[in-house]
Amino acid sequence: MTTYVLVPGAWHGAWVFEPLARGLRRAGHEAYPLSLTGVGSRRHLLTPSVNLDTHIDDVANLLLDEDVRDAVLVGHSYGGMVVTGAADRLPDRVEGLVYVDAPVPEDGQSLWSLVTENERAWYLGGTSANGYASAPLPFFDPRATPHPLASLLQAVRLEGGLERFRAKSYVYAAGWPTPSPFTEVYERLAALPEWRTYSLDSGHNVMRDAPEELLEVLLSHGEPA
Repeated sequence: MTTYVLVPGAWHGAWVFEPLARGLRRAGHEAYPLSLTGVGSRRHLLTPSVNLDTHIDDVANLLLDEDVRDAVLVGHSYGGMVVTGAADRLPDRVEGLVYVDAPVPEDGQSLWSLVTENERAWYLGGTSANGYASAPLPFFDPRATPHPLASLLQAVRLEGGLERFRAKSYVYAAGWPTPSPFTEVYERLAALPEWRTYSLDSGHNVMRDAPEELLEVLLSHGEPA
């Protein structure tokens, strides 16, 4: 049995991962889809002080509270920042990492520094309402909620590298309507033997556009190549 912790991207709550979580549970695994502080079902906690460290705490505290010691952390989009920080915080409780069309940051990098001007314009959209939250885009699911801007700007601080983790997978969404900010990440990791990489015919919301393919990737994570 594997324990999966599913971390959504900006503006999205645990609901975006719920169908995938049900598939993992049917296969006999544990699955914890998260709503990060200030987003989704926890939107009542949105304040100017919510940042990337807050969201890393969300994942780290789940691992501690549930006494998880063999976690596969799955991060979609912004969630890649969060799972990287959480794995660095508690490496002895993490077995592997799956990045779903997400950044794979190094120490000192922020999501803001890793995307293009197109995404930066998204992040700044709607911040005039209160100055500290990025409004969801019009084409998002109606359940999407404002996202704390500080979390998109803050750099991650890491003590070690990803070589500490046995199994690492990257899922690339090849169907972006505009140039993807994650193409370079996918191509770089595809050349490394310690990574498993997948290119799916999907838009950025892989959980919605390619759910069966993503489930198959997660179920095969960690198996011998």
